[in-house]
Order: sequence, then structure tokens, then C-alpha cells
Amino acid sequence: MTIRHTLSCDLFCAVVDNYGDIGVCWRLARQLVQEHNWRVRLWVDNLKAFSALRPEIDISRRKQIFDGVDVRHWTDTFDAEKHIPNKVVIEAFACELPATYVMAMYAKQQAKSSSIWINLEYLGLEDWVEDYHLQKSIHPQLGLQKTFFFPGFTEKTGGVARENDLITRRNAWFASPNIQSAHWRALGFHSKPEGALTVSLFSYENTKLPALLSQWEKSSQPIICLVPQGCIMPLITGYFGIEALPAGKQASRGALTVHGLPFLPQDRFDQLLWSCDLNFVRGEDSFVRAQWAGKPFVWHIYPQVNNAHRNKLDAFLTRYLSLSLSSSNQDDSLLIHEKLDKTSRETTRTFWYVWNNFSNTSPDWAAFIAQLPALQRHSRAWTNQLMIYDDLTQQLVNFTENNVECEADQSF
Repeated sequence: MTIRHTLSCDLFCAVVDNYGDIGVCWRLARQLVQEHNWRVRLWVDNLKAFSALRPEIDISRRKQIFDGVDVRHWTDTFDAEKHIPNKVVIEAFACELPATYVMAMYAKQQAKSSSIWINLEYLGLEDWVEDYHLQKSIHPQLGLQKTFFFPGFTEKTGGVARENDLITRRNAWFASPNIQSAHWRALGFHSKPEGALTVSLFSYENTKLPALLSQWEKSSQPIICLVPQGCIMPLITGYFGIEALPAGKQASRGALTVHGLPFLPQDRFDQLLWSCDLNFVRGEDSFVRAQWAGKPFVWHIYPQVNNAHRNKLDAFLTRYLSLSLSSSNQDDSLLIHEKLDKTSRETTRTFWYVWNNFSNTSPDWAAFIAQLPALQRHSRAWTNQLMIYDDLTQQLVNFTENNVECEADQSF
């Protein structure tokens, strides 16, 4: 019988831009507490951004507890003397730990009670990531060891976030018309729109959007587009010539109706992805959640200077579009999956390139939507493939528990 250690963890999150950083860290913190019985202090430097995902957050408080996670406001006046480093220290996305905290880790190591220091990296998609996952780095002055942990979609990377009950909850949603109807009512609809194509739109600012909206307006099928509040909303309101589109309000033109949503907490955002026929997502967190939804999706990758993000997009598309498998999943409907044909692969790749501004042309909506049935089957098979690997949190736990010393952990 394996005895699992109850470990204490400091997880540091600096919100660089938007909500992806805190989104990933909040999921990780909750899973560590709820599924692995860890004790977690989550240090966040921007509680206002955090409160968009968890509205109960009080941005004026330095300490508060939600879902068993000890949430701390990480400020410039961080006092390491009051906070002994925990057994596991995770710096998310290469955020720089407070210098005093690093010195406290050094003092702890000198006392023969070292911390396991992990740098949780951004999602790794290129081939080189497998070579760097779990590689070590030694602090040049202090000799502290840090391990680089790369999330990813292969067996040689660290997996992606997935709660133990996520697929069960998703499937229960699909099987319950009553639950789905309650969701649509909460969004401001009397019931699920019948006969319309439902699309969620969560994107960075995108100059391709007006051309896409114009094509949706001329669609032969009604299109209901659901848009959470965010940076893309000015393009929406500009297209319709209105000042604002607050949550619960609609704007219509031709076959297109755009419905404004509030910025949704994580669990409700999952439900939005489950309920739509097609999901436009961005960044890292919503990108991963769209894949677990098992629905066709379009990814707006975070733009970088000199188009450095194109290699990452190419790496994912190559892996995603080349999937061909016979799954061992017990769900008979997923046992056999044929590889996407050449037309579906090329059309999807082209549409994603245009949406990410790697082309000067407009999105070809008619060509892309014709591939939706094939992409629906493919999305479910891809989700099934991802289930083969342990999720990110489980892999982090396995790594730390395999490396932790068998000693009492009293630092919390």
C-alpha cells in the first residue's frame, strides 16, 4: 500500500495579461486541495483579474480562503520572515519569486529541509519541449535546484488540466435536456435556440472579425453568437453601430444575432463550451477547455513579436489534424475514428491561419462550416486520445511525491 504525503505548497502567480495565468493557476490550486489533499497558498499579484473568474474574491483583503485554497495577495512588500517556504514551491510561467523568499528557501536548504522548486511553464507544443520537460536548473549563487515542468499533449510532457470528474460532468450535461435548458435560461434565452448554429466567441482583438460577421449576416442558417464581455466587444459594437452590448442584450442583422454575456466564472464557461456547436477560444486555458468539451473549435493563439507564435500553432495543428486512431475507450461510439480527409485538414488549417492573421485574405466561412460534421467526430476522438495521459495536476503530484523526503512537513 502506497502512503501518500499531505504536502504543503506555495503557488506564485503573476497576472501578465488577460486571465490565462490566473485561470490555469486557480484550476491547479483547487485540484491539489480537493483531489490530492494538499495544503496550498496561492499568491496572486492581481486580485482584480482573479475576481473576474471568482466574483467572491475581495480585492481589498490580503488573505481569504475559497474552495480550501488559502488565497494571498502578493505585493511588493512581501515579507518572507512571516511565511516559511513550503515543501513544494511552484512559480507559474517563470514569474520571478520575491528575493527574500528565495533566500528563505536557501536558509531552509542549509537546515537540511529543502523545498522542491518547480517552474510551471506555458503549454508546450513544439517537439523540443519533450527534451526540456523535467530538466533541472541550478541557481548560480545559491545552488538551489529548480525543475522545469512543461504541460503538453504527449506522454513525454506534463499533461493538461483535467479535473477527475470533468468528463463525467460533461457527459451528464449532454444527457440532460433539463440541465441544458436551465443553462440557456440563465444566459437570457427562453430555451435553446432551435434551428440555429450556436457559436461562442472568446478572442483577442482580431481584425478578421468584421469580415466573419459579414459572412454570418448572409448565412443561409441562423447564427447565434454568444460573446462574453472582453477586448473583442468594441469590434462587435462597431460592426452594429451601437455604443455597447451589455450582458443579456442582443444585436441582430440578417441571419446573425450576437448575444452579450457577462465574463463567466470557470465552471459556467465550461457549460458555454458544451452547449455551443462551435467555439472560438484564445490563449491557453480556454483552448484546453475547448478540447475537453469535445466540440469543434478555432484557436486564437496569443500573439508574439515577429510571429514567434506561428511555430506553436503549426505544431498543434500538425498533431491535431493528423490524428488517426482506434481508441480503447469503453464508449463504443468512440472506438473507431477515421483520419480527417485532405479537404477537412487543409480547410481547417487555412481558416485557423487566417483567423490568426497569418494571411491577408478573409475567413472562408462557407468552406469551413462545410467541414463541421467531420470536425465534430474528430473533436470527440481527440478528447478520447487525451484521456490516455494523466492530467497536469496528477503528473505534478507524482513528480513531487516521488522526490519528497520522508519527513514531517510542518512548514504551513
